[in-house]
Amino acid sequence: MERHRLIAEYLKSIGILSESQIRNVLKSQAGSGSRLVDLLTGMGFTQIEQLRDLIVSQFTLISLPTFDLEIPFDVLQKIQPEIAYRHRLLPIKFENDVLTIATDDPINLLAQENLEALTKHKFDFILTPEAHMNIALEKHYGGSKNILEAMMSKKETEFEVAFKGIAAETIKQDEREEAPIIKLVTQIISEAVKHRASDIHVEPLEDKFRIRYRIDGVLHEVPGPPKQLQSSVISRLKIMAGMNIAEKRLPQDGRIRIQSMGKDFDLRVSTLPALYGESVVMRILDKSSFMLGLKELGFMREDAERFERLIHLPYGMLLITGPTGSGKTTTLYASLSYINKPNRKLITVEEPVEYQLSGINQVQVKPSIGLTFASGLRTMLRQAPDVIMVGEIRDFETASIAIQAALTGHLLFSTLHTNDAAGAVTRLIDMGIKPYLVSSTVQAIMAQRLVRKICENCKEPYTPTKEELSAMELKPEEARTAKLFRGRGCKECLHTGYKGRIGIFELLMNNDEIREMIVKKTPSTEIREAARRAGMKLLREDGIIKALEGITTLAEVVRITHGYEE
Repeated sequence: MERHRLIAEYLKSIGILSESQIRNVLKSQAGSGSRLVDLLTGMGFTQIEQLRDLIVSQFTLISLPTFDLEIPFDVLQKIQPEIAYRHRLLPIKFENDVLTIATDDPINLLAQENLEALTKHKFDFILTPEAHMNIALEKHYGGSKNILEAMMSKKETEFEVAFKGIAAETIKQDEREEAPIIKLVTQIISEAVKHRASDIHVEPLEDKFRIRYRIDGVLHEVPGPPKQLQSSVISRLKIMAGMNIAEKRLPQDGRIRIQSMGKDFDLRVSTLPALYGESVVMRILDKSSFMLGLKELGFMREDAERFERLIHLPYGMLLITGPTGSGKTTTLYASLSYINKPNRKLITVEEPVEYQLSGINQVQVKPSIGLTFASGLRTMLRQAPDVIMVGEIRDFETASIAIQAALTGHLLFSTLHTNDAAGAVTRLIDMGIKPYLVSSTVQAIMAQRLVRKICENCKEPYTPTKEELSAMELKPEEARTAKLFRGRGCKECLHTGYKGRIGIFELLMNNDEIREMIVKKTPSTEIREAARRAGMKLLREDGIIKALEGITTLAEVVRITHGYEE
């Protein structure tokens, strides 16, 4: 039986439409070629979502994200752009004379079947979210309508961002003249916050104006404004961030304060002159993310207990290592908040101060006036602090003063850009610090990464393959009972299977054996093995534990830790 007839019989069997109504709908669709969902809506049918779910279940349509697919040009040519837009169809693969087509409208199977007469191919259909289809059609077929017009058609209530400070003042002053651009920029920011993005990338390219959101560490392209609005959008962002709009040759930094969904956010804005215009990146800072407890950061119980003991030490140095974007600042802020008590004085020197913490003295580095990490750290020692946080140790001078601070009764937190925990020892010695000073001051080094968490709304267990079991290096008895989890993909997680991120950690605790190895300048690989004998779990091992507990997927752990142990 044809698919559309199956749908008709199904609608009839569950009493959603009468037989005469179904005949009228099918006759209208055959004559007009309209989408079935439009015809049903026009008849006053309101159970579209219910019907959609029934069809997906009946025909076992699998779901697949399509926002970042690279599709060959010859495959795209299989379906004309006007047909693709009209019937919400995107060809994504052609193999063995079978064309795989993505759609966000499973109700429109009649139009899909009619394609066989046009293209002479057999079809497989998959389901993709509406937001992904919009992006993919825009990306591969060149855009169906001006995004500015789409913004103007939205209701005011959809713009959920309230600006503060300079941004609010400039909007009030200019809203009559520049209302369309204000709404457009507001919508770009609003959508980013709504989708939990950590960054907004506004990038002028040669032939397009690209907007991308970084969600859970992965960049997603969204439909951008027309190229001719590039200058207006960038100028608006610079005004809101308190920048000089006339200066387009030099990089600038600014800040936008907003309130959305009951939360306060800071947008740290950076501009960079590029070949086709100024590139703008906005880091979205959510204060609540810095108020996490140790458990929320992702520590397993044993590591949480160890780390809690470390941050309550009276003196010494605690280093956090990892690449940019691995959550080091969040871990430091959460640690400072945890020990921030009225009987302790805490001072930080940062570049920049990402978020203001109540009760803590925070200093922002300003190299242009001579306020560097080293000079700020040297001065803050005269302020009699108990705990010091240095945003990053970059050079010998900063490292030397930090070592002296740790030796003279201060607890000092800082970060280093190294691949693993043991590598931080070698990095400090390479900077020129004497090995005996490193061994006597460094209490612990923690390497970390961020992995995406499985979406709780669509989480499901599955039996791992032999390859996955091999990658986990489990004991035979553990392998027999091992269960892994994954996300099917749903609206909650934008059909990625992931929602949110959590840390994986490698906590190296200094001991007598390791101190002796540091003094002897032992290679970091041997220091790492000594730390493992003392109970340290490697990043991948900690990640595998979290995969077995259903927090993340094995594929995500392998992706994040690939190559760091070689």
